[in-house]
Amino acid sequence: MSEKILVIGESRDGVLRNVTFEAIAAAKKINADAEVVGVICGSENLNDLAQEMIYYGADRIVTVKNEKLTSYTSEGYGQAVLAVIEDENPYGIIMGHTAVGKDLTPKIASKLEVGLISDAVDIHVDGGQTVFTRPIYSGKAFEKKVITDGLLFATIRPNNIPALDRDESRSGNVEEKSVEISDLRTVIKAVLRKASEGVDLSEAKVVVAGGRGVKSADGFKPLYELAEVLGGAVGASRGACDADYCDYSLQIGQTGKVVTPDLYIAVGISGAIQHLAGMSNSKVIVAINKDPEANIFNVADYGIVGDLFEVVPMLTEEIKKLKGN
Repeated sequence: MSEKILVIGESRDGVLRNVTFEAIAAAKKINADAEVVGVICGSENLNDLAQEMIYYGADRIVTVKNEKLTSYTSEGYGQAVLAVIEDENPYGIIMGHTAVGKDLTPKIASKLEVGLISDAVDIHVDGGQTVFTRPIYSGKAFEKKVITDGLLFATIRPNNIPALDRDESRSGNVEEKSVEISDLRTVIKAVLRKASEGVDLSEAKVVVAGGRGVKSADGFKPLYELAEVLGGAVGASRGACDADYCDYSLQIGQTGKVVTPDLYIAVGISGAIQHLAGMSNSKVIVAINKDPEANIFNVADYGIVGDLFEVVPMLTEEIKKLKGN
């Protein structure tokens, strides 16, 4: 396999993010015969992460271990990844369209003087050309893009390209590369997280989101209970965040996170266009609102008109019964 596609892995708290495995699947969609080379940067536990990428379809892994890569900085990770790119000379590079991906990939593309297709939700090959589909105008339309010359470089939106099945029989070489990380202008001393514990909102298969209709921070408690039963994450509209009902780390919308879960439950959310931009591509949308004229019902697959403080606890109890809890 002479052609190579690099997949830049991303971990959080020592665990690979699911979008890394989806990026491997995306590389396979581009060229099933190409060698998929994973890249992992950090300061420890890299061999375990490398093996996990192999289980999900990577053919070979290059790790860059350095104490200056303990926490992410675009300078440090940029130097590490660029060194691997120079060695491997791939014809394609794929990474998740996450906070890290959105920060790192444009800087790498600029250094390499190549184009970058960001936030792809689908990839297919047509007539020998790789076609990337990405949303535009806050998800109201989609465009198809093709790179006709030079390096194929793209980021993919989480939860849109299914990962390959995990197979522990897969094997591949893990190579450690030494890279000198120098001239860092930014040093991470400590990381303080406000994000809620549990399922990562941007990768959750189920999202329960609250709006101004929850009325208070305590009003979010039934949403957390429902999300826990469903194995999902809790999100919020900007209105709920502005009202101090929850932290801005939960915000979904044009100025917040973009999510595409299998199930999105909008609770007490009116459906402003800015919020819809962050969740309208969810596979199934359920809206719970006491106002039958709320705009959220125009995009919902299922709607429940009623008091959320009555409906959500009832829904939670019924799901518990179905699961035998």
